[in-house]
Amino acid sequence: MVLVVQNDPEVPVGSYGEQLDDANVPWRLVRAYAGEPLPEPGELAAAIVLGGAMGVYDTAKYPFLSTVREFMDVSVRADLPLLGICLGGQLLADLCGAVVSSGQWGEKGVHGVTLTDAGGRDPLFTGIPREFLSFQWHNDSFALPAGSVLLASSLACPNQAFRIGHHVYGLQFHPEVTSAIVAAWAGKTRATSSRWEEYVAEFTKHGPAYRPAAARLLANFLSLARKVC
Repeated sequence: MVLVVQNDPEVPVGSYGEQLDDANVPWRLVRAYAGEPLPEPGELAAAIVLGGAMGVYDTAKYPFLSTVREFMDVSVRADLPLLGICLGGQLLADLCGAVVSSGQWGEKGVHGVTLTDAGGRDPLFTGIPREFLSFQWHNDSFALPAGSVLLASSLACPNQAFRIGHHVYGLQFHPEVTSAIVAAWAGKTRATSSRWEEYVAEFTKHGPAYRPAAARLLANFLSLARKVC
């Protein structure tokens, strides 16, 4: 079974839920933000930890983040196939000893991402072009944990993807968003709602190029999980 951990009611599983269903992959959604309990990693084939508007250091306001972090820590030690997306990637970096900082490398909208040489060889990115389009929606960003492998970068944010061990991945970008998610996020704050039409039009324009790489990434992750199990 694949576990999907949702940290924020406004950051859903998106297109990845439909893709998991279409692939007949057994999966379960745990709404960690609502206090739903997380299973033991040993019961799972893989786990995906989604993003959220909060930051990794907001555990006083969002105590459930400590539980998610503990779950991820056990998963990393077991080398369970794990995919952390945005906040999920930041939580992974933080628990592995890297700094997560705010502001310097924030991005919003559709941006190009470039694989490193290691990324081009990594099974998570098999069949994905060296340069591909991603969707970004973050103010915080992670430094690389010691011993990790940098897999992808962008012009604005040097650390877009990394691997710890053989099967644990952190992403800064969002491969799971849909047009509806983009529209909802863009309308959430005064700063972004003033550019709502721009963000929505941009994603509508680039969606046909964005979706294949995003779908291939999940397919690759599931393939990796099957090989481990």
